[in-house]
Amino acid sequence: MTSQILTLEDGLTRLTLSPHIGASILDWRLIASGQPLLRHSRADALDSGSANQLACYPLVPWSNRIGGGGFEGPDHWFALEPNSPAGSLPIHGSGWQQPWHVREHSNRHACLQLDSTIPFAYSAQLLYTLNDGQLHIELSVTHQDEHAAWHGLGLHPYLPRTANTRLQASAAQVWLCDTQGLPTECVSLPPEWDFCQSNGLPQTRLDNCFTQWDGSALISQPDLGYTLECHATGAPYYLVYCPPGEDFFCFEPVSHPVNAHHLPGHPGLKLLHKGQSANLTVSFKLVP
Repeated sequence: MTSQILTLEDGLTRLTLSPHIGASILDWRLIASGQPLLRHSRADALDSGSANQLACYPLVPWSNRIGGGGFEGPDHWFALEPNSPAGSLPIHGSGWQQPWHVREHSNRHACLQLDSTIPFAYSAQLLYTLNDGQLHIELSVTHQDEHAAWHGLGLHPYLPRTANTRLQASAAQVWLCDTQGLPTECVSLPPEWDFCQSNGLPQTRLDNCFTQWDGSALISQPDLGYTLECHATGAPYYLVYCPPGEDFFCFEPVSHPVNAHHLPGHPGLKLLHKGQSANLTVSFKLVP
């Protein structure tokens, strides 16, 4: 069955969405030149049915990996199973692996909704809006389970990477990780990972969470002729994923560090009872 594709345009840029593949972005590009602003999804990406082959997807009801086989709520143990062939841990929640339905769609706006029972009952809403070269995304979650649970949110955009791509995003420290990608200790920023000032991307693998972000970032693409200004609320952390030898990288605004469900104090997570909500907003603005 062919997946439904939604298209938004604002005169400068065009956005295409796949509600049935995790409410993911297929493509965001300049109309005049065809220049991609996010990683362009391959021609066969839709056939894969996997959001991580596309350009951006939501992270709900948590971001990144959780260890320990699940997590403890105030009155209930939530067991979790691995959900990605690429790893042995549950990762990125469940929203990216389910079809969402379209509540609203116009030339510049789309509202998508998910009513999930996996791994517990919750509903999520995702708003995409285009306006004068700015993509605004709002992700919200409402807990629907009888047992209260810890929630976290994030976005997972894939961005083009060239030899001269640069990133600027303030941070205080960075979490080091073990071989499973779970955090081990929080340390000062090494020079090659210090993006408080504009810095090139490392040639070695980077897949780590940065702390105390102020919500503003610049993604400079001099080889492609533009910069993206990023602004986020509800996301005091970000992850950077740079796989060596690839023509993309990921800059992920998130509400909490990796495995926060097992860190002291559950940093960045919100304990939601039935009917309570949390939200996160992220915008990317084109600067020619």
